[in-house]
Amino acid sequence: MMVQKKRIHEPGKLLILAIIFTTGILVANIMATKVIDVFGIYAPMGIIVYPITFLMTDTITEVWGKQISKQVILGGLIANIFATVVLQLSTYIPAAPVYELFDEYAQVIGGVPRIAIASIVSYYVSQSVDVHLFHKIKQKTNGKHLWLRNNVSTMTSQIIDSVVFMSIAFLGTVPLRVLLIMMGTQYVMKFIFALADTPFVYVTVKWAKGHSVTWKKFHIKRSNHRSV
Repeated sequence: MMVQKKRIHEPGKLLILAIIFTTGILVANIMATKVIDVFGIYAPMGIIVYPITFLMTDTITEVWGKQISKQVILGGLIANIFATVVLQLSTYIPAAPVYELFDEYAQVIGGVPRIAIASIVSYYVSQSVDVHLFHKIKQKTNGKHLWLRNNVSTMTSQIIDSVVFMSIAFLGTVPLRVLLIMMGTQYVMKFIFALADTPFVYVTVKWAKGHSVTWKKFHIKRSNHRSV
């Protein structure tokens, strides 16, 4: 009977990428409370960190497959919801008399519930689309052209992320023309970051694939271990 050789890449590296992914999601949400000026374009500072999460999921999908990426995204969703709820609750707990910055803390950490919901929904939808597109393009190209699936999946999902987030967070609170401008400017910045991460996805994928074994070797090692 032929033994199918399927590469099993180090789970420790998967854990590292998943941790970076989840940390990026949480940190980006907190950093989003600060607005920065990039060549005359105003944007939440979290936009600098958020594209890294797509680099992580693209790498995980490339090396470990679509199903593992979906599990990582689900884990990030749970962490995102948990962090949002805990941070919101922390703003309702009275501070000690010696702590004089509670109002500032509540304003920065608590955020606006509508924006928090927008972040959670846009995150899950865009990340799911990114993994799906990446996997489909990989199948269509027979595993070739990593740069193509990385850019197409990320740039497409970033459009969805911008539209969903801005719509939920600001629809009805600003004129439609202003809302469309906000969507466009935010996407332009995300587009630039998506292009910039292409070399990094090659490096990260190569690192993740650095040490691998086969199912056959893995089975033999397990069998020998049991026989001791």
